[in-house]
Amino acid sequence: QEQLVESGGGLVQPGGSLRLSCQTSGIAFSGDVFSTYAMGWFRQAPGKQRELVARIFPYSVTYYADSVKGRFTISRDNRKKAVYLQMTSLKPEDTAVYYCNRLPEFRFWGQGTQVTVSS
Repeated sequence: QEQLVESGGGLVQPGGSLRLSCQTSGIAFSGDVFSTYAMGWFRQAPGKQRELVARIFPYSVTYYADSVKGRFTISRDNRKKAVYLQMTSLKPEDTAVYYCNRLPEFRFWGQGTQVTVSS
């Protein structure tokens, strides 16, 4: 069964840092196929739509939403079939549940990991 398991969230003060992890498993990610996928980190704040904040393509080409550019870094480990999001200089507006998924997205999603930025 395919799974996306996000972890690493928590409560952090403004200006702080967190590193999120996304572990994939299942047939859809088996063998070398994971390395061929573009992967993304999304977030959803209360009352708002889910938004894509970072993308990583094969060969680690990356793109970021303007709101996180220069503060967030997405990376991947194809051997571990995992994706990471290093977040620095966090702001209260970064508060959201963070999810990862393939691009284009699979219909299944993980449970997400809550990031709360507050003093």
